[in-house]
Amino acid sequence: MKFFQKTKKEVNKHQKALSELIRVVGEERILSAIEDRICYSYDATRQKVLPDIVVRPADTNDVSNTLKIASKYKVPIYARGAGSGLTGGAVPLMGGIVFDLKNMNRIIEISPDDFTATVEPGVVTKELQDEVAKFDLFYPPDPSSAAFSTIGGNVAECAGGITGLKYGVTRDYILSLEIVLPDGSVINTGGKALRSTTGYDLTRLFTGSEGTLGVFTKITVKLIPKPEKILTVAAYFSERDDAVDAADLIIDNNILPRTLEFLDQMTINAVRGYTGADIGEDVKALLLIDIDGTEGSISHEVPIIENACRESNAFRTKVAETAEERDAIWATRRSISPALYNIAPHKINEDICVPRSKIKEMLQRVDRIKTDQPIYIANFGHIGDGNIHVNTMYSDDPGQEELAESIVNKVMKEVVKLGGSISGEHGIGNKKSQFMELEIPSHEYEIMKKFKSYFDPKGIMNPGKMFIR
Repeated sequence: MKFFQKTKKEVNKHQKALSELIRVVGEERILSAIEDRICYSYDATRQKVLPDIVVRPADTNDVSNTLKIASKYKVPIYARGAGSGLTGGAVPLMGGIVFDLKNMNRIIEISPDDFTATVEPGVVTKELQDEVAKFDLFYPPDPSSAAFSTIGGNVAECAGGITGLKYGVTRDYILSLEIVLPDGSVINTGGKALRSTTGYDLTRLFTGSEGTLGVFTKITVKLIPKPEKILTVAAYFSERDDAVDAADLIIDNNILPRTLEFLDQMTINAVRGYTGADIGEDVKALLLIDIDGTEGSISHEVPIIENACRESNAFRTKVAETAEERDAIWATRRSISPALYNIAPHKINEDICVPRSKIKEMLQRVDRIKTDQPIYIANFGHIGDGNIHVNTMYSDDPGQEELAESIVNKVMKEVVKLGGSISGEHGIGNKKSQFMELEIPSHEYEIMKKFKSYFDPKGIMNPGKMFIR
């Protein structure tokens, strides 16, 4: 556990802020005991820094009042949903106030006629998906953490997921935002209309801003009609490059799958050992493919997909005939994250994204970086749009963490050389901030910082994230 070292002056102003928060927001919404604060000191990166105060707002007014007080005393503010982020976005690096937004979890409205839903930031993604499905509607962004991550966190990080190839990422479904700015004022961006070209697109500016510009208190999302049917195909390969070729060939046949996922040999070995999944030792790469649409469209596309895989040397394909078979196939994908910890106790999970034409070359470059290094790398992910999770696994042995970090550094440089992005879906936080300037040119980087300074002149919103200078 890390404690941000404060001067006596800083300790005093935090005490004044706490007293004022108790008076204005209410003691029942404030946590200050150390055992409570520990629960808000970390996220999925396993970094731990203790906050000074936790506020659990009930509504926009609570958020606004808290930010007014934080601004008055220049106390750092960190918005937190489920704490499932993978880049340190919710970690209170400089102490201060953590907003626990889980209690703001109302689905305010579902409007089937307008294809919209309005929610508070603490709504769990899967709960929204399940509710809109009752109206035969579909909210497509589907991060692996959908069962517990919140919509507010998804918007803050512009979360992706396995449906991104066909349906896009979170920013493609955000119509409007209610945002409390660092001074406590409230703004509303966008609207419920499915189209608008009026003025600058502030909604998109705030989506993916990682809590550095303001706090979301209401979110209106776009919905689409729920597909009639979903069908899953698994394809097994003895060579990794053949699986990459098959993914290309499927799309070359004018088929855009709902999901197109890739697992390499290291990932498959981990899953096999973790779940006992019936995946033969001869399988060196695996594609998991979902297609959705009407009964007729799926019947047309399945044989094309199977033929594309066979033409690319798949030695076996399996079509899930029942919901149980489909769940069994996708259990393989869902088990990857815990399974990798059977290889080594630590991992650095990078969500690089390269142009589709560069996927094979990027994987080959990762191979060359790893050559002869006493470390493991597992590659899997959303191969259809070039978003690959490169997981560098390392032990507690001396020098292993430093070696893993040096490998990641080299991988990031190669990603940018190939015209790719250092993050396809996880965001930047503090874990990737050192790589921002590899991808973002200096002038554009300074423009981004000016946006930050304009909205947050006192620098209280999620300090220590995204920018390192």
